[in-house]
Amino acid sequence: HVDIAAAQQVDVVTAAVGGSRDLISSHQIPIQADVLAEDGGYSDADMVVLPGGMPGTRNLEASDTVKQTVLDFAGSGKKVAAICAAPSILGHLGLLQGRFATSYIGMRDQLMGASVLDQEVVVDGNITTSFGLGGAIPFALELVRQLSGDQVSDRVRQDIEYLH
Repeated sequence: HVDIAAAQQVDVVTAAVGGSRDLISSHQIPIQADVLAEDGGYSDADMVVLPGGMPGTRNLEASDTVKQTVLDFAGSGKKVAAICAAPSILGHLGLLQGRFATSYIGMRDQLMGASVLDQEVVVDGNITTSFGLGGAIPFALELVRQLSGDQVSDRVRQDIEYLH
């Protein structure tokens, strides 16, 4: 049992691109997003997270709404996070110039201007990147730490029995 309240009730809103809230993940798992990305309303959000996968990463990058939201967040110092193939979007937008980053190994050449690290999670200022499914738990715990603090992240780590 994971103590969801431990994450101080972080509100997560999933947004879909492409005109439908009904999605199929890269591993054929059906998901229904909360909203359409184009509906906006991100000014009160603390963080934007790009989930990666294929063709999801290509779909995200094709969305003007997603690109503008990421640029706005990064430009104002708000938190931007991306995992798996999605850090390539940050590279294409010029947001990794002079920064440390990581991604899925097959996309590392797309991290334009970054010093690429072979680590599960890389935090450089307001940008957090991770390399894929193997980094998903440390990535999630890092995002919880950024939003709710060390104590909450440590408590979630204990609740899910993540021993690393």
